Formats: sequence, structure tokens, C-alpha cells
Amino acid sequence: GFFSVFDSDLIRNADVYTGGFNAEYGDRISSVMDITMRDGNKNRQAGKLSASTFGSKLLLEGPVFKGEDNTKTSLSYVFSGKTSYIKESSKYLYSYIDSAGIPFSFTDFYGKLTLNTENGSKVNIFGFKFIDKVKYKALSNLNWNSFGVGSNVILVPAGSPFLFKFNFSFSNYDITLNELDQLPRNSYISGFNIGLSFVYFVGKNEINYGIEGLGFKTDFNYYNSAQRKIDQQQNTTELAAFLKYK
Repeated sequence: GFFSVFDSDLIRNADVYTGGFNAEYGDRISSVMDITMRDGNKNRQAGKLSASTFGSKLLLEGPVFKGEDNTKTSLSYVFSGKTSYIKESSKYLYSYIDSAGIPFSFTDFYGKLTLNTENGSKVNIFGFKFIDKVKYKALSNLNWNSFGVGSNVILVPAGSPFLFKFNFSFSNYDITLNELDQLPRNSYISGFNIGLSFVYFVGKNEINYGIEGLGFKTDFNYYNSAQRKIDQQQNTTELAAFLKYK
């Protein structure tokens, strides 16, 4: 469920860089996956409903308001929701695997609002919530919970060769394991990212520069078979600047 945000119905563009990626990706040293989610339909309300033997999905999109033509200011949305019922359907369709049902379930939500202005400026606000569970009868209960919110802004000042970009995001990911001894076991990570950049055009030349701040918090709690508690907490904050000429 955690990768539901990569649903093909929502992706506008996806690039994977395994080396030689640009300075604005920060201190990444292995690879970068740059995914752009598409905007909602600006002209009409639309939807899509699909189902299978293990789950169903709903996609809705359309304009909240729009101008008289495509050059005017508009506000659009896109929303996607997914859920599973394989725990119930598997008792009848996949009983040869387990007559008690397959113990997996997920519920995922993703939403995005997009404001487009007449001069080319753009504001995106998005959020997601994913819930995944695995429950083994009389043994253990494993839960994944994640959520995130964010925004990115592109401002185009009238009569200026500048583009102004701003982005912010926050996400939280938590894993919890409940076993027969009822001792708490969980792993938690949260992070934020905030950036400010400028793009300056001089003829066919482009100068892109900016600053970025990011931080992570991790919290790990675990009891081993000897009921000894193992825990660790960490906090990390970074500040970076970049300059790119093209």
C-alpha cells in the first residue's frame, strides 16, 4: 500500500537517475527517483471505479472552479482511494491457500489540489494516508501507518526573467508489531523538507540556484525473546545550497 502513490493513473512523469544527477537533489549518493503526479482535469468532472478479487479503487477529478477558457485561472482536484477485501474474499476464492482467509488488508488515500493562474504561476497542495495490516491469528498483528502533506509553488513575476520556486513536505511512517506477550515493538521515522530556489533566464542560458533544509527523526523500540528492551532515538537536520548553470 505504501507505493499506491505511484499508481499509473496519477503519474504524469517519472525519472530514475542512477548516477550523474543534478545538485538540486542534495547529498544523494546512490540513486534518485523523481516522480511528478499529474493535475486534476481542469475542464470537466471525471471518475473511474475498478475492482478485482482482492480490492477496489476509486479515482475522482475535476475543476473546483475555472475561467472562461484555458488561459484563465483555475483550481482543480484529483483524489484516489483504494481498499482491500481479500481477507473476506479469499475464504471463498482462495480457500486452498488458507480456509480462514488471507490475513492482509490495506486502505490508501491520496489527494491533490492545483491552482493555475493566467500568467503561468502554479500552486500544488497534496496529501496521502496509507494503512496496511497483517494479522496472524493468535500469533501477531503487524501494522504499517504512513501519512504526508506537502506543497510546491512556482511563481512567474510579470515582465521578469525570473522563476521563483518553493517546496515543502512532511511525512511520517510507523510500524507496530503486537505479539502474544503484548510488549510494545515499533519503528518510527518522520521527516521534513523545505526548499527555495530561483531560475534566471539570460537568452538561451539558464541559472538555477537555491537553498534546502531537511530533517529526520527516528525512534526504535523493541523487546527481544529475553524481554530485554532495545531502543534508539536519532535526530538529523541538514542545510544545503546549490548552483546549476545550463
